[in-house]
Parts: sequence; structure tokens; C-alpha cells
Amino acid sequence: MDFVLLFSLLLFSCSFIYLGSSYPITTNYSKDELDRLGISQFRYINRRSLASCNKRNPYLAVNISSNSPLPDEVNVTVTVSGVRSPDKSDWIAMISPSNSSVKGCLLNSVYYIQTGDLSNLPLLCHYPVKAQYMSEDPSYLTCGKKECRKRLAGKCLVETCGGTVTFHVINFRTDVEFVFFAGGFDTPCVLGRSDPVPFANPSMPLNGHLSSLDSTATSMRLTWVSGDSNPQLVQYGEGKTATSQVATFTQADMCSSSLLPSPAKDFGWHDPGYIHSAVMTGLQPSQTYYYRYGSDLVGWSSRIEFKTPPAAGSEELHFLIYGDMGKAPLDPSVEHYIQPGSISVVAAMAKEIGAGSVDSIFHIGDISYATGFLVEWDYFLHLITPLASHVSYMTAIGNHERDYVDSGSVYITPDSGGECGVAYESYFPMPTVSEDKPWYSIEQASVHFTVISTEHDWTSNSEQNQWIQNDLSSVDRTRTPWLIFAGHRPMYSSYSSILPNVDAKFVKSVEPLLLTYKVDLVFFGHVHNYERTCAVYGGECKGMPKKDKNGVDTYDNSNYTAPVHVVVGTGGFVLDSFSHNFLSSNTTEVLDRFHIIKPEAK
Repeated sequence: MDFVLLFSLLLFSCSFIYLGSSYPITTNYSKDELDRLGISQFRYINRRSLASCNKRNPYLAVNISSNSPLPDEVNVTVTVSGVRSPDKSDWIAMISPSNSSVKGCLLNSVYYIQTGDLSNLPLLCHYPVKAQYMSEDPSYLTCGKKECRKRLAGKCLVETCGGTVTFHVINFRTDVEFVFFAGGFDTPCVLGRSDPVPFANPSMPLNGHLSSLDSTATSMRLTWVSGDSNPQLVQYGEGKTATSQVATFTQADMCSSSLLPSPAKDFGWHDPGYIHSAVMTGLQPSQTYYYRYGSDLVGWSSRIEFKTPPAAGSEELHFLIYGDMGKAPLDPSVEHYIQPGSISVVAAMAKEIGAGSVDSIFHIGDISYATGFLVEWDYFLHLITPLASHVSYMTAIGNHERDYVDSGSVYITPDSGGECGVAYESYFPMPTVSEDKPWYSIEQASVHFTVISTEHDWTSNSEQNQWIQNDLSSVDRTRTPWLIFAGHRPMYSSYSSILPNVDAKFVKSVEPLLLTYKVDLVFFGHVHNYERTCAVYGGECKGMPKKDKNGVDTYDNSNYTAPVHVVVGTGGFVLDSFSHNFLSSNTTEVLDRFHIIKPEAK
């Protein structure tokens, strides 16, 4: 009997609103390139000096829907009242912690050249978590919520206006306040602020996510975050428990440059709390269990169902794979680095998991796009909880987790914002060789996965290259006949941009290994769209698929010629455009199905 590998890759279309800058940006980026980089007008708030709000207003007030401590997830309504002259440039920022400075900081802006802003102006000291223009309330500019503040002889002498906006807030442990600005994002000045409000339980265990440790599927790692530094428990199965190992990272662990301080070292820093990790052992493959995590002292999660993946050597595997997800707000807020498709992609995958159709997930680089704005990791972990709390969530490192100048990355772009892999490896402990060597292999059912780092040295004499050779050469094709290779940056892409997506040196160093060891399928991300190649090597098609009776492309590997490469950077980032000759998800939802068949191993 032949082995058949069936892939159904669903690409999700999404829309993107460009928040262009109203002031000149002295870079060579075009609008399309700013879109691709995710640079919004909001991202420049911290690179502008604050103007002085000269008009004192005794009627102005900023209030929130609840002054009691906040639950773990809540929509907070912010009401601004007593506004004398509503303006389209009025906006609200959500600041955390509440004691953060929102004044202008006299810093040389050359330090922030990495963000694309070359102007020599003071900066806002602390980055807002979210921001919304008051015009999100349609009645604000028309003064639909009018109040009379001063009367004389039955006549109103002073009228004021107001408005409300709503923020989706999750428990990221530090207290919150809402600051009302005039002057837009370009020249903001502070008009008023709410009272600070804490979270009811900043130590609450949250955002639990699973990962596999080995190919037996008899143990699973659970990782979660909490404001509590004491070890906690995961309770699972029939009365079993495991105690967490506790870790964290500090601002000192972030990387930077003497000439170019990073956001992670400066105004993007947010305390990550404590990261707990516990290993559940004594499990059986392809079985369903329940767990909860926490402690009597700080609270417990809900009871959660999860499924172990199939063990190596079994027959069938259903996995989801993608790169470049990030997160998007669940409110009208503007945030740093919005990936508009992430919400719909997560919803679609959660539906598949709920139907029992998924054994595991592989997220191959560009995970949260926090890039030095650390609170955004909390929002990302919250987003993927409906997925990662139920099945194994395996990851690979990408440029937006690792790269920074003088950090040991292959590429010296400032793409990680100074995180340099520290946050990524803390939140997503994989079965890797050691710290900052984020490559590993794992087997599930009939598939051997080799997962590499395209951001660490892969040249022919490097440690990683030698590891790749050792790993590929050790695969037992009688047990795992399918060999899948995955990383972040692709070897093939038809998309062209100002920065090259394919590194010819990477291809020269690693591609020969794929052919030598007969890798069946290669997955990469980085390019924000979907492409599938012929069986390709050295830039030439060595084998083309044929249509089966159902019209599905079928690659016949009974006479192996070369790997098939698939780019799956469709997790959420605004999609790159291709010509009409290429399968693309720019305007519609596309389902790509293909088979690879090969003789049964003897």
C-alpha cells in the first residue's frame, strides 16, 4: 500500500487599513513598504515631543466604567466629559503601569533610527498599550452628548461635550490608567487622566499553552504566566500533579547597542511577571485528558481538555502549520504592529480543533511581533489560548524574535526590537539543543519534523549545519517515512520587495542537504502569503504534480526527484501581493489541496 500525505491549507483573506503619517517621515520607505512593515501612525507617538495644553478646563473629566479592580478580561468603557471644543485629533491612550511617564523625554532621536523615524525630537517616555481617537464615538465631534455647565437667568452660558470609547483589556498584571490627549499622535498634549485601576488578581495563572517534549507523546509541557513567583501546580489525568519550574527575564536581559538603544531596553519594556513550566508525564499517545493549573494561594485555571499527539510510528497525523501570525485588537484601538488576519485565522483553527480534526500545530517564526514592546506578548498568548491550550503548539524562531545588531544573529536588522530571542525562548520552551540554539526535531505519527533557525549560523561548518546533517541522516524511514523540514526564511519565493526574501547563501549551504537526505516537504514563512512549488532543486523544477481524478495535484515520490517547498506566511500579517499567475489569498479564501505519494517503506 502506498503512503499518501494529504495537505489542506486554508488561506484566509483579510483587510488592512493604512494609518498613514500626516507628518513627513524622512526615510525612503514607500507606503506599500510601511504597510508591509506594519508601521502605523500610532507607532510614532513615542518619537514626538509633547506640546503644551494651554487652555485649562475645570469641567473636563476622564472616567472609566468601573473603578473596582479589573477581572482577567474585560471591556472597559472610558468616558470623557466636559470637553469645550471636540476635535478630531483628540485621543485616549491606555497606559500601564499607571506611574509611567507620559511627558516628553529629551532623548536624541538618532537612537530610534531603527523605528524609521529620523527626526531629532524628544520622545514619549513610555509606550501606550493601546490608543483610540475619540471620534470612534460618532457623537463626539457633533457634540451629541451635550451638557450645560453654567446657567444664568435660565440661559446656558457654558456647554460641554463628551464621548465614550471601549478598550478590550486583559490581565497583564500592572495597573492601568487612561490618558486623554489633544493634538493627535503627532503633537500630543495631556488634557486629563483617569484614576489608576489595578487588576483584581495580578498573580492569576493565565495563558497556558502546550508543547511536546519528545516523539513518544507520553509527556507534555504546559507553560503559563502569573504574577506569582512561587512554584505552582498542574493537576491532570486521574489525580496526577506536576510542580512548575519558575523563570522570568528582566530589562537587563534584553539586547541593545551603544549607538542604538532598543525598545525592549527602553520605552517598550513591560514586566513579564513569572513564566511557569511543568511537565505532565505518564500520558498515552492520541488520548484526551483534562488539566488545570495554578495554586490555592493565587487561584486556578478552568478545567481544560487536551489531546496528546500520535506517537512516532503510527499512521495518521493532522497538523496545522503557518508563520507570521502576531495579533490584532478586539476593539477599535490602534496598536503597534497589528496583524489584521490573526483573529479570523485563530477562529478558523479553533473550530477545527473543537471538531477534533487537529493533532498538533507548528508556528514557524514571527510569533507575536512584540518586537520590544513586551506587553504585546500577553495579548498574543491570550489570542492563541483557544488553540495552544488544547493541542501541542510547536514553534520555530523568526527574525522578529531574534535579530538585532551585535547579538549573534546571522542578520543584523533590528527586527526583534532588542528581544534577541529571550522572550521567545522563555514563553515557548522547545526540545532544543540548549539556550539560544533553537533547532530541534520531533516525530509525530509517520512524520519526522526537522525544525531549524534561519536566524542562527547555518553555514557549512556551523554547529547548526552539522546538527541538521546528523538529524536528517538518522531518520528511520521505516518508522517515519515522511521527512518534513521547517524554518522561517524561505529558499524560494516569487515575491519581491525592497529587502530580499531569499538568501542565496542560505540556499547554497542548506538546500543540498534536503536533496541528499530526500526531504519530502519543506515549510517556510516570512513572506506573507502562500506559494507551493514543483519538486524543486537548484532553482529548477525536477518534477511536476499531476492531477488525480478529483483534480488534486499529486506528486509521485516513488521516483524521488526533489523536495516540494511551501511558503505559509499566512498566519495573520497583512498579505503580500503576487501576480495573477500565482495562487494567492489576497482577495478570497483559497483551499489548496495536494497529495504526495510514495511506496510503502520495507
